[in-house]
Amino acid sequence: MSVRDDILGRLRRQLGRTDSTSAAARARVEATIAQPQTGPRAAADGLLDRFIERALAMISTVDRCATEAEVPAHCADWLRGQGLPTTLVVAPALATLDWAGAGLNARIGAATGDDLVGVTGCFRAIAETGTLMLCSGPQSPAVNSLLPETHIAVVPRQHIVADMEAAWADARRELAPWPRAVNFVSGPSRTADIEQTIVLGAHGPYRVHLLIVG
Repeated sequence: MSVRDDILGRLRRQLGRTDSTSAAARARVEATIAQPQTGPRAAADGLLDRFIERALAMISTVDRCATEAEVPAHCADWLRGQGLPTTLVVAPALATLDWAGAGLNARIGAATGDDLVGVTGCFRAIAETGTLMLCSGPQSPAVNSLLPETHIAVVPRQHIVADMEAAWADARRELAPWPRAVNFVSGPSRTADIEQTIVLGAHGPYRVHLLIVG
């Protein structure tokens, strides 16, 4: 008997598990998975407002534009308004946009330690928590949301879903092959490890700006 078998055997004995009771327990687990319970959800027509509300609570900033073609101009206006650099690294998925026409010096690819502004898309945006779900891949390098001090995320309105369960359901249905990394971003990086004082940018960007399209 392996150590694993010994540990699991002790747990079964403590729980009073036998072959007959194990089958019943397995059936209960499968029934729970088949009909998961969730908390209150925002109505389908209220997802946008709920996402913005929660994102602002997470200290993200939010802007909106009507079409994807307007994204570079909105990014340029926001960066200049914040006194931030207009040189940025852009995920390949957004390479076809006219960054130069908006007066931005954009490099397409993955961020390095020298990039101060990174631009990404997002796979899903979760209204319940104001969280971005970012899936890595050739068109969406994970480092673009992690290394730069400023992260700008382009969020198509149709990518906003009610909750984490809905985001994962979409991922299982649409992603193939599975990404090497799935990252969740809820506002700027922060920590309160020292004297319970919030410090932004401890392990990632100081700023997260969300540009909702549509």
